[in-house]
Amino acid sequence: MRLLDPLRFPIGSPHVKKHLSDSERSKLIDQIESAPALLRQAVAGLTDSQLDTPYRSNGWTVRQVVHHIPDSHLNAYIRFRWALTEDFPKIKAYNQDAWAHLADACYGPVEESLALLDALHPRWCRLMRAMSKRDWLSKVMHPEDGLRTCEDFLIIYAWHGRHHIAHIPSSPFHSALEVRNFPIPVFGRFFFGDMDY
Repeated sequence: MRLLDPLRFPIGSPHVKKHLSDSERSKLIDQIESAPALLRQAVAGLTDSQLDTPYRSNGWTVRQVVHHIPDSHLNAYIRFRWALTEDFPKIKAYNQDAWAHLADACYGPVEESLALLDALHPRWCRLMRAMSKRDWLSKVMHPEDGLRTCEDFLIIYAWHGRHHIAHIPSSPFHSALEVRNFPIPVFGRFFFGDMDY
C-alpha cells in the first residue's frame, strides 16, 4: 500500500462503501451541510498574505483552495441532477489545477466562494435528503473513473470538503481548527489515484 503525503492528504483518501445505510447517508449529508460554516471558521481573520500562502510546498494557496471547493461542489451538484434525470449520462471532467490558476481563483476575494457555498450546500442537501434508495443508485459515466453512483459521489464529496478544510490548519500560520479529528468513514478502501476530488 502506498503511503499518502500527510500534507496533501491530511485526513487520508476517500473510502467508498457500496450500499450505505440510511444513517450513514444522513451523517455524510450532515458533513456536506456543515462544510461552508467550517470553511468560514477556518479562514476567519486570515490576512491576504496568509490567504496567498501555499498550504504545502508546490501546493495551492489557501485562497485557491477556498475557491476550488465551490468549483468542485458545483460540479458535484450538477452530476447529481444529471444522474437523477438522465440514463447513464456521460459527464465531463475538468482540469482542477488549470481552474485553480485562473485569475478569479488566484486573486478573488474568498467571500465570493464562501457565499457560493452558503447558497449551494443547503439546496444540494435538500435534494439529497429527498432522494429514495433507488435514486442513490443512479449513475453517471465519468470519463476517468467509469460508472459512478450518487452514493459514490456522496462519500467522495463529504470527504472532499473535510480534505480541503484540513489543508488550512496544516498551514504554518493557522492551527485553530481541528479538522483532522473529524470522523472519517472507513468503509471498504477505495483509493482514487492522485485526484483531489
